[in-house]
Formats: sequence, C-alpha cells, structure tokens
Amino acid sequence: MASILVTGAAGFIGFHACRRLAADGWSVTGVDCFNAYYDPALKRGRAEALQAEHGIAVRDLDIADDAALKALVLELRPDRILHLAAQAGVRYGFDHPFEYEHSNLKGHLSVLEAARALGDGLGHLVYASSSSVYGEREGPFKESDAVDHPASLYAATKRAGEMMTESYVSLFGLPATGLRFFTVYGPWGRPDMAYFKFAEAILEGRKLPLFDSGRGRRDFTYVDDVVECLARICADAPARKTHRIFNIGGSNPRPTTDLVKALESSLGRTAQIEHLPPQPGDVSLTYADTSALEAAYDYKPVVKLEDGIARFADWYLGWRGDKARSLAS
Repeated sequence: MASILVTGAAGFIGFHACRRLAADGWSVTGVDCFNAYYDPALKRGRAEALQAEHGIAVRDLDIADDAALKALVLELRPDRILHLAAQAGVRYGFDHPFEYEHSNLKGHLSVLEAARALGDGLGHLVYASSSSVYGEREGPFKESDAVDHPASLYAATKRAGEMMTESYVSLFGLPATGLRFFTVYGPWGRPDMAYFKFAEAILEGRKLPLFDSGRGRRDFTYVDDVVECLARICADAPARKTHRIFNIGGSNPRPTTDLVKALESSLGRTAQIEHLPPQPGDVSLTYADTSALEAAYDYKPVVKLEDGIARFADWYLGWRGDKARSLAS
C-alpha cells in the first residue's frame, strides 16, 4: 500500500484530504501543531474524526522543528508528502509577522529538507501555495503571470515557498507540485474566513462587517473540488527535477454580496450588514485560469457557490448545536 505524509492534517483542507486519501487506499500519517490561531478544539475535533473514521493518527508536531520532522520522515519513508501546514490569513500578519516566518518559511524549508532526505524514494512532493501571490490585478490569473507584488506578508511568504521549492528541485531533483488555492470553503471550515464569520453573525443577530460594501469578487472553491484535484495530483509521479504550479479555483468570481445571499438562503435568516471601507491587504479580485489543471488532470471544479454554502450551512448548524450542548453539559 502506498503511503503519504500529510502536514496540517487537522487543518481544514488537510482534514478533507486525509479522508479522501484514506478512502482511495493510501496509508495516511498526519502531523499538526494544533496552534491557537483559531479554536484548537475544532482542530482536535477533526483529528478525532480522522482517527474514528479511518484510523488516522494525527501526530502533534511542529513542521518548523526540522530535526523532529526529518526523523519522522526517515522513520516512515512515505511515497508522497502532501504539505498543507501553514500560517494562514492576511490580516493576522499585521500583528503577528513572525508566525509567518516560523511556519511558512522555516516550516516550508524543513519540509523541503525532509523531502530531500528521502532521495529517490520520494515519488512526489505536493504543497499548498495561495492565490494571494497574484496580488492586485485583472483576471483571469494564469500561472505564467508575474507575481512580484504581493499585497500582504502572507502572500510574500507563500511566494517565497514556491521559490524555495524551485531551488530544491533544481539542486536536488525533487519532483514537486505547488497548488495555488482560491478561497476554499465548506464543512469543517476555518472560523477566520468570511463565510464562517458571516454565518455566526447572521445566526447571532450581529452586524455583519462587509468590507468595500461587498464589491470585492472572489473565486470561491468548494473543498470537495479541491480534494478531487489533490487526489489526482498526489497519485501522479512526475519525473525528478520537475516543478509545476497549478491554480485550483472555480474560475467563476462572485461578489461577496452573493456569498451573503447564499448564507441568508441556507440559514433562513436575514443579515444585518455594516458597510465598511476596504481593508489593507485585501485585493479586489481573485480569478483562476484552470486550463493548465484541466489539461494535466482532466478536472475542473464544478460545485456552485449556492450548493456549496448549503452543504456548509447543514454542517455548521449541526456543529454549532453540538458545541452548545457540550458547553451546557
């Protein structure tokens, strides 16, 4: 049975990826540091679900601990590494810049060194980048576009990760693929993201902060579409010294006001909106050109925003109810 190590396994995308990979027959080992960027209880809940459903143990390990990570990789000798661990978020970097240095620079370098240690035994390193590397521009965004003007520290560190990987591919022959994710959403999602925070505000009757009056357009991408792409890419074994980058996005940017309407419809409540000016670090548009992905893996994300938000709302209402019962007991 082929084996894979997944970093950030208790994170949003990592959790869904582990589920899918296990269902596809991979022997999956996960690592996560369970930091407090958002409620660690949600991460623990994901890890518990992975253990209960698929027997996947998520080890408590910080990828920036290069010695510990390399030791684990040399113990397991996985056929693949799926590197999803990172410090996420744009605005968090304004006050916590060194969290990005720790996870996205040192942590990414630790993963590259661990992958290098496997030599020819590693069939593929697949890692998460971000659509944020494109900065402010007209769409659609193509992988061949110059990405020299990041609008946030987060974006700069994700671009740095791509460049670090390119150097390791050139120097040591790693087979690697970077994935620029576009506004991923869905069940078990991240509480720092707009759709999650908006759902909370709507249900609690609080004002929903709508920056730039919701004019910003995002290429919302449902998590099952992302995981389908990951499954196909992880199964691939490119030639050594190959480094590719793909956009993973819905190719259908929608204004944030459409997100609010979808949540109102799915939750059966009307949002109380507070219109606010644009926020530093935010870009006005994200828009994926996925023609390279389609050509390489014959797949294009297909889930519509309204359908994906309905699925998220079903999960969220159940999770919120379970959380309330747990706190009351």
